[in-house]
Amino acid sequence: MALSPINQRRWRNFKRNRRALWSLVLFCFLFGLSLFAEFLANDRPILVSYRGELYTPIFNFYPETAFGGDFQTEAAYSDPEVKCLIRTGGLEQCFDDPEAYLADADDGIVDGEVIEKGWSIWPLVPYSYTTSVDRAGAAPLPPNEQNWLGTDDTKRDVFARVLYGFRLSIFFTLIVTTLASLVGILAGAIQGYFGGWTDLIFQRVIEIWGATPSLYIIIILFAILGRSFWLLVFLTVLFGWTSLVGVVRAEFLRARNLEYVRAAKALGVSNRVIMFRHMLPNAMVATVTMLPFIVTGTISTLAGLDFLGFGLPSSAPSLGELTLQAKQNLQAPWLGFTAFFTFAIMLSLLVFIFEGVRDAFDPRKTFS
Repeated sequence: MALSPINQRRWRNFKRNRRALWSLVLFCFLFGLSLFAEFLANDRPILVSYRGELYTPIFNFYPETAFGGDFQTEAAYSDPEVKCLIRTGGLEQCFDDPEAYLADADDGIVDGEVIEKGWSIWPLVPYSYTTSVDRAGAAPLPPNEQNWLGTDDTKRDVFARVLYGFRLSIFFTLIVTTLASLVGILAGAIQGYFGGWTDLIFQRVIEIWGATPSLYIIIILFAILGRSFWLLVFLTVLFGWTSLVGVVRAEFLRARNLEYVRAAKALGVSNRVIMFRHMLPNAMVATVTMLPFIVTGTISTLAGLDFLGFGLPSSAPSLGELTLQAKQNLQAPWLGFTAFFTFAIMLSLLVFIFEGVRDAFDPRKTFS
């Protein structure tokens, strides 16, 4: 669908802001990689060939018995016995000395007999965000060729946790920002357009709501209901929707007595059409100006709650929890550096992008 002339102008203005454009490209690249995190960092193979059949462990559950093992539980694909069973087609001798038979399987001949070799395609990083790394030494372990960013204090791969945690943080931020902005814009538009008692009552409600100790309520509800992603989204939106109300309200109060609004009312145009088709576009510059603060504030809120232990479930890949580990393990500086640069890069890119969006919506903004 072709863009309207005004949106074409906005897109041209955005592209002229080189910092915003390159930030958008880099952010889309990083976020795109995180969308395929299961293909980049996983403790299960992407594809397995066993006795001429193809299996996709990354998507499906396969018991060890499917590859000639003894157990009905999911196959531990990184275990030498399971690797040997896949490579040799389920040879029973794998249970005796898997390492030796794995070496023979590379030649396709085991004990003088030709075997049908199986194979596995593994992700670039053979660890998920919950995988415990089999590596000698006391955790946290420093970076090496096996763990590019080292391990945390429970021997989980830091790169895998950052990859999954980046995706989770962005999804959380997008959902919260979208929902909170919709509620805040609607509330501010109603206040500013109707004014009078509607505005007065709304303002008193917002003052009371803004004075509510949100952290205490989150702690109490988590203690009762348990920590979950969607509960945290709901609570963050519940206490974050007021951030846009003041800006939108002020724009609508300014525009409600302008000539085009009064003319539309005289022609019998409905309030809904006047508010959202005619007045809201003029309020978008001020609204978009606030979005960088909402986005960065949402990410900081999530990280802060995780740091305090009242955020996402403990099993989730949390960047805030990585920051807490960096604080508790000062002898492992790679944890602190990883957390710092992850947040710095993510927040900087988002701020630069939304600055470009703000300038693109501003009709007075010009670029050389």
